Amino acid sequence: MFPPKHARGATPLKKPARVSHRHLLALAGITAAVAISALMAPGGDVEANRPTVIAPDSALVTDVSGEPASADARDVAVSAVDSAPLATHQINNDQQDAPAWRELIIQSGDNLSLLFKRAGHTDRDVYDIVNTAPQGKALERIYPGQTLAFLSDEDGNLSAVKHVIDPLQSVIYRRMDGGFSSEKLAREPEVRQAWASGEIESSLFLAGRDAGLSNNLIMELANVFGGVIDFVLDPRRGDTMHVLYEELYLDGEKFSDGRILAASFTNRGETFNAFRYRDSTGRDNFYNEEGVSMRKAFLMAPVDFTRISSNFNLARKHPIYKTTRPHRGTDYAAPRGTPVFASGDGRVIEAGYTRANGNYVFIQHGEQYITKYLHLHKRKVSKGQKVVQSQVIGTVGATGAATGPHLHYEFLVSGVHRNPRTIHKQLPKAKSLAAAELPEFRTTITSAAQQLAQLQSGSRLAMAAAPAKDEKGEQAAQ
Repeated sequence: MFPPKHARGATPLKKPARVSHRHLLALAGITAAVAISALMAPGGDVEANRPTVIAPDSALVTDVSGEPASADARDVAVSAVDSAPLATHQINNDQQDAPAWRELIIQSGDNLSLLFKRAGHTDRDVYDIVNTAPQGKALERIYPGQTLAFLSDEDGNLSAVKHVIDPLQSVIYRRMDGGFSSEKLAREPEVRQAWASGEIESSLFLAGRDAGLSNNLIMELANVFGGVIDFVLDPRRGDTMHVLYEELYLDGEKFSDGRILAASFTNRGETFNAFRYRDSTGRDNFYNEEGVSMRKAFLMAPVDFTRISSNFNLARKHPIYKTTRPHRGTDYAAPRGTPVFASGDGRVIEAGYTRANGNYVFIQHGEQYITKYLHLHKRKVSKGQKVVQSQVIGTVGATGAATGPHLHYEFLVSGVHRNPRTIHKQLPKAKSLAAAELPEFRTTITSAAQQLAQLQSGSRLAMAAAPAKDEKGEQAAQ
């Protein structure tokens, strides 16, 4: 058996046989003739018919019979090869690979000057690109996680820069006479449809995570139903959700979630369906099966529910004053720093600090409505500023008369406090699609509605087959 190295494809040498003196003389004559012919042949013919390179000195030269050649014969053969052109091809510099891009991942705190310097280029290069390229100013808007790639010429001077904005968008800046050009590059992803179903055990956030949904999809799902469900206080064990959505692929690999196409949420036995539809004005929105918009004038809950792990107990004495006081709003216990949203479009009429309220923001919505947000850790808006629904206006804190981080939320109608949890039922109805547009809407959502119904049916069958559970989620005695 051969040593292990032979297993990698090496062929062992055979022991050479003895050879006669007459054979050696014949080989020497033939070798000399070959050498003379090689010296006299035109260069082009030699290039086209190069002989095989003879083995190095450590290898044996043999005659045609396989016998080892004499020292004289070996000398003649080696001399002939030395006189011939090299057998191996010379590497032409023009055939070498093109210079490679040097890629840098943008980190927090980076700026163009630092990145260019790290790549071996100067502030002058930065100035030239930003001020001469048609889209040069856009290069100043860089964010952590993006990529800048640099291409240099033979002298090390900057030849091109590539800004990879995301997997689908890039911009290349190339040096031209008198400055830089710019070119946008865009890739089209492959769109695949996916679905997910889940049952609530404690919160929509955890159910969504268990169903394989990303945080972004869970938040979008909450936004779809944010006008009809308070995802902090409303969900109950046994509630179900179903989602049809898109996944985006590049080169056969998923790189991002796409849009939600349709979804349903069943809360305490009541099912809400939502379908994405682009109306005649070109706007995408979600509507129920009757064509009524899911977007309401106010959110049911103005706080990012994904950061909340438990519900707040509304039945309590005042935690500081130890007396029963009117509680004119809803409290949402949440970790410090949890985003707080504007519950509707409006204008900030007050933003400041008092000993009782801590950091607070008051928003006017039209003529009748005001919403108040108290005990904020930080305010993100100022007095007089316009805001839109779901815009972050602050973060949860424990400033003012508060023992722990929470949001105190109030809703006023014509100056009178109303229950934020029930006032929505008394507000004007949501906008509906025009009657002339309903046939197109129903045709468009037919496929999604059928798929959603199949998911709901499968969920009901699974629940019917599952063992009954008590309020704690434990299997009930049979």
